[in-house]
Amino acid sequence: MTALKAVGIVGAGTMGHGIAHVAALAGFEVWLYDVTLAAAGAGKTKIQQNLEIGVTRGKVSAADRDATLGRITCVDTLAALSGCQLVIEAIPEKLALKQELFSSLSGLCAPDTILASNTSSLSLTEIAAVATNPGRVVGLHFFNPVHLMKLLEIVRAFQTSDETLERVKAFGTAINKELIVVKDSPGFASSRLGLALGLEATRMLEEGVASAADIDRAMKLGYGHPMGPLELGDLVGLDVRLAIAEYLHAETGSPTFRPPQLLKKMVRAGKLGKKSGEGFYKY
Repeated sequence: MTALKAVGIVGAGTMGHGIAHVAALAGFEVWLYDVTLAAAGAGKTKIQQNLEIGVTRGKVSAADRDATLGRITCVDTLAALSGCQLVIEAIPEKLALKQELFSSLSGLCAPDTILASNTSSLSLTEIAAVATNPGRVVGLHFFNPVHLMKLLEIVRAFQTSDETLERVKAFGTAINKELIVVKDSPGFASSRLGLALGLEATRMLEEGVASAADIDRAMKLGYGHPMGPLELGDLVGLDVRLAIAEYLHAETGSPTFRPPQLLKKMVRAGKLGKKSGEGFYKY
C-alpha cells in the first residue's frame, strides 16, 4: 500500500479549492485540476485570500500560509494527477459526469490510488461500478466552507474495501476533521437531514407562515444552528438544492423531498442564492 503523500483535486470551484486548502495546509502535496489553468489559478487565488484572512485573525502563521501555497500546483490535464495516491472529485452533481470521470481516472491512476467523490447525494455504488478496482472508490463529503467546517462525512459504497476506508479515515484525521462513516444511501446522513429541514422551511415561506428572516432566526436562536435553513440554501445554491431534492424524491418516493413550487420558480428565474446575487435574500 503506497503512503498517501499527494492529493489530486478535480474541480477548483467552491468545494474543490476548499479541499485543496485543507489538504495542503495539513502537509500534503496538492495537484489542483480544472479545465483551464486560469480556472485552477482562480481557485488557488481564493485559497490565498482565505489564508490571508487566517493570518489576519491569528489562526494561521505567515510561514504556514506560504508553505501551504507552495504545496499547491495548478494543472489543466487529468494525466497530471496520475502520481497522486488520492484523487477527490468536486465537479457538478451529475451522475453521468462523475461516472465518466471515474472511468477516465481508472486508466490514468495507479491501481491502489483512492478515487473519492465529494458528492452530497448521488450513489457511490453506481459511481464505483464504472471504475476498475471499485473497492478503492469512496465518498468524502466535505462541507462549505471546507477550511472552517469540522465535519467530514465518509460514505462507504457497496464495493468500498476495508483498506480504503481505513486510509481515508487516516486522511480525514490528518486534515483535522471530525469523521462520521455512513453507508451509501440516498442523501447519506447529512444531506438527507439538512435537505428535509431546508425544504420544510421553503414550504413555510411559501405558505406565509413567517418571513425568511424569522424562519432562520427560529433555528438559530431556538436550536443553536449557526445558519438558518434558508440562508444555508442560498449559500449552497438553490439550483443545487433543487437537484438534490429531485434526486432524493425519485429515489425514496417520500413526499418529504418533493421540491416546493417556490424553489422551482426561483431557480427558473435565476435566483440561485449568493452566487447569483439573490435567492431568499439579496446580496
